[in-house]
Amino acid sequence: MRALQLDESERAHRMDLARTASTTRRPARRRTAQLIRPGLQQLLDAMTDAPAFIRNGRLDILATNRLGKALYWPLFQDPARPVNMARYQFLNPGAEQYMTELDHQRAAAVALLRTEAGQDPYNRDLSDLIGELSTRSEDFRSLWAAHNVRLHHTGLKRFRHPAVGDLTLAFEALPVPTDPGLTLTAMSAGPGTPSADGLKLLASWAATLDDNHQPEGEPSNDQDARYRP
Repeated sequence: MRALQLDESERAHRMDLARTASTTRRPARRRTAQLIRPGLQQLLDAMTDAPAFIRNGRLDILATNRLGKALYWPLFQDPARPVNMARYQFLNPGAEQYMTELDHQRAAAVALLRTEAGQDPYNRDLSDLIGELSTRSEDFRSLWAAHNVRLHHTGLKRFRHPAVGDLTLAFEALPVPTDPGLTLTAMSAGPGTPSADGLKLLASWAATLDDNHQPEGEPSNDQDARYRP
């Protein structure tokens, strides 16, 4: 595989495919519900200055801190549950305005889903999501056919938030060793930048996001950010 000049993600994906091909095919199954341990939620809540969330390999957002819910507020307004990053990016018409580099975000989402499919090929919930996106989105079908599995655990995300405007945030995506399959993502802005000021404004706006109060001008939604599938 080194002769093919594959990166780490591509090598791992090829190994996953080889393992799958060498084993007896098992029937697809649904995964048991993934619950967020109280300790993980407490860690999220302690990160008061950084938007943070925990997702699974299917890109369902399973838990957030207050600032994370405020940042990803448009996703929580989509009635589909569980809140899913890939479904929003490909199927929600508001994604193009909210994510200013949507093509990049979509490509990253497909790479993550393809990697997860290689690691867990008999996950029915995952295959159902891939089937839904393939059926409803030509863009998803094209990206899926490209077989890209290059992963980015750090980088920049750019948003045009409906409450605070443009934000450019650095992110770190960290696997949770004690909870295989879960990833904690946290974001930050450089000191003194317009995005740092935007995060402060977002924190003020986030203080109004609780179960009993909706920010003025935002649609009503009773689903809590700490959604458990």
